[in-house]
Amino acid sequence: MPGLPILDTLLPQQIFAFLLIFARLGALLMVFPGIGEGFVSTRFRLGLALAVSFLLMGPLAGRLPALPADGGALFLLIATESLVGLAVGLSARLLLTSLNVAGNVIALQTGLGFAVAVDPTQGAQGAILSTFLVTMGILMIFITGTHAILFDGIFRSYDLFPPGDLPPVAGFLELVVRFVSASFLLGIEMSAPFLVLSLVFYAGLGVVSKMMPQFQVFFISMPLSIMGGFGLLMLLIGLMMQIFLDRFADSFSGLVR
Repeated sequence: MPGLPILDTLLPQQIFAFLLIFARLGALLMVFPGIGEGFVSTRFRLGLALAVSFLLMGPLAGRLPALPADGGALFLLIATESLVGLAVGLSARLLLTSLNVAGNVIALQTGLGFAVAVDPTQGAQGAILSTFLVTMGILMIFITGTHAILFDGIFRSYDLFPPGDLPPVAGFLELVVRFVSASFLLGIEMSAPFLVLSLVFYAGLGVVSKMMPQFQVFFISMPLSIMGGFGLLMLLIGLMMQIFLDRFADSFSGLVR
């Protein structure tokens, strides 16, 4: 029995539109902080990507190109959409590494660099303070509702990167460099009080060592350094998380607006 002409025309276009949205959204969710972590169920990520792709089919119907006539153009279009999704998701992932930088710097300055644990976001061992800050950062993103920027960014990315256009490779490279430098700078800014504390602390130990050579300063330096680091962390952890969330929201919102 021959198919209905309307279904023969509309059904492939609808499947193509869903596949195109899913390519960008799936690539983005694969690397987005919190959702794209290795400890998150693959079924959950797949189900979320499928559900959101289905919801976006209506609002984005007029912005998607027509179904290509040949398979090569279709493959290129899907690959381009996946690249755009990865670029947007990696930008948020790079911002999260600022907490990793801050945690490693704090651990080195307070004498806790030897305390390591498995970092679930990196899939390898890292300083325990770094793991703690990254985990808290992910938690704060979802508790404060900052993750809503993700779904806003998905929709707005279609204005910034229209489907069917070639991706601006030079712009992507510039974006990576800009976010890497911003992430490193933010990590150093958050760990700056600990750098100052370490400088003053060890300068004071040097003065004491010169004035009292018989006093074993290194015997008490490690306990005092750890206690001072934990005390300063208790005082500044709230401010550090607030600075991170503000910078995350501003940077990721600026990317898609």
